[in-house]
Amino acid sequence: MQSSPTTTIRASRLISATPVYYGWVILVAGTIGMILTAPGQTYAISVFIDYFIEELNISRGLVSTLYTAGTLTASLALPFVGRLIDQRGSRFMMIVIAFLFGLACFYMQFVRNAIMLAVGFWLLRMLGQGSLSLVSRNVINQWWVRRRGIVMGIAGMAMALLSSGSFPGLINWLIPQFGWRTTYIILGLMIWIIVLPLGLIFVRNRPEEYGLPPDGIPIEGGTGSGAGEPLIEENWTRAEALQTSTFWLISAGFLTMSAISTGLVFHIFDIFRDSGLNSAVTAFVFVPMSATAAIVQLVGGYLVDRLPIRALLTTALCLQAVTLIMAPFLTTVQLAYTFGLLTGVRGGLQMIVGSVIWAKYFGRAHLGAIAGLAATLNVAGSALGPMPFGIARDLLGSYQGFLIALSLLPLALAIMTIMFVRPPQRKC
Repeated sequence: MQSSPTTTIRASRLISATPVYYGWVILVAGTIGMILTAPGQTYAISVFIDYFIEELNISRGLVSTLYTAGTLTASLALPFVGRLIDQRGSRFMMIVIAFLFGLACFYMQFVRNAIMLAVGFWLLRMLGQGSLSLVSRNVINQWWVRRRGIVMGIAGMAMALLSSGSFPGLINWLIPQFGWRTTYIILGLMIWIIVLPLGLIFVRNRPEEYGLPPDGIPIEGGTGSGAGEPLIEENWTRAEALQTSTFWLISAGFLTMSAISTGLVFHIFDIFRDSGLNSAVTAFVFVPMSATAAIVQLVGGYLVDRLPIRALLTTALCLQAVTLIMAPFLTTVQLAYTFGLLTGVRGGLQMIVGSVIWAKYFGRAHLGAIAGLAATLNVAGSALGPMPFGIARDLLGSYQGFLIALSLLPLALAIMTIMFVRPPQRKC
């Protein structure tokens, strides 16, 4: 099972008129889609938290619980979304998801109580962090194979700088100007004005549908310029992937990092305050964090095509353990910025590895279904992260013992990853 599904060759005036390989257009479109997932990401939603608490008259603990519940239930839809991407194609699904995501942002202006807020969290997380992210990465992976690492590194760098590095500041500026409800209307309009036309006009599903090979290089029968060995893909179904230990070990690593990193970000102001650092220092830590993540994704994109990808995943897990040990001892500004740099390296590695590893190990034919299930586990991890941090703080009076003990989990997974994660082999 080494070939892609047979497709009927279509004509496209746009692709024919494009002077470069059309995968570069897809890269731009998919990257913009990834950037505009921001309204559904924790780093953007966190800016609204204090406004929810004040205007809706609810506690921080309840907001955290609603966020966990909304994110967890949102993750359950992603395997279904992944299968639809395989069946209907990335172009159709990007249009549908962008339209619904914009509506979800518009819905937030009507939130008046905790139940409505829970529904809003569910919609934003399912359609933004989950579905739009999934389809944007999927379409890039479909058009790139040999150069997948470097192009996903470019996409990841742009996302780190223009999404996580910019949207919190943008939202923080918009809310005092227009109010948090109108800010959500502005975010919804951004999604409709930018992402909907991209999907409708520029996105195309697979290069083979238009008589093109991935990367613009023939898959077989010649290597082309700089192509190296002829490319032979092995495509796995989701059922086959689930029977491999590789899938579950990788998923465990990503789930763990998503849970821990989301918990750290959600409670980071409180963690830093315990060490005597003010909110200004805490907020500024996001700058080196985002900048480092951007650089690491670009460099990591080069490395994933040249090094065993399990080594990069192992490194990310080890760095997660280090940041957990550091977190309760950030007694100086210098230590805080070092924490931000290491967190950025870890986040950059996690994002670039997560962008390419499923296509690299399991092929493109059923990528939506496989990556969709992996995304469910990943989003579920991010949902479960904030709650144990908060409970530990309430019960123990500090984060210190909890964070040090928790560091053993990513460390154990790092050892298992470097020892046992390998490209899956079919049983004869």
